[in-house]
Amino acid sequence: MDTNAVMDIALQGLIIAAKLAAPILITALVVGFAISLLQSITQIQEVTLSFVPKAIAVAVALIVSGHWMISELVSFTQAMFDKIPSLLGGG
Repeated sequence: MDTNAVMDIALQGLIIAAKLAAPILITALVVGFAISLLQSITQIQEVTLSFVPKAIAVAVALIVSGHWMISELVSFTQAMFDKIPSLLGGG
């Protein structure tokens, strides 16, 4: 296994991690920003007001994008298992 193969696998791993984390992180960012904007307008500084809607939105995002996330991860894992013979020099 050469350096280029290791770098390719590492790059693919980072890309799939970013793709899988993006829907959850973007949802939490948008909801968190909206709630903080609402809190600054109304001057209500309740901790649960920022946590509960964000947790609910992340759960909804997981439900909506969960099937896509699992299928992406399964295809990446299958591609990695398919690469094992070529990485070991077997062809």
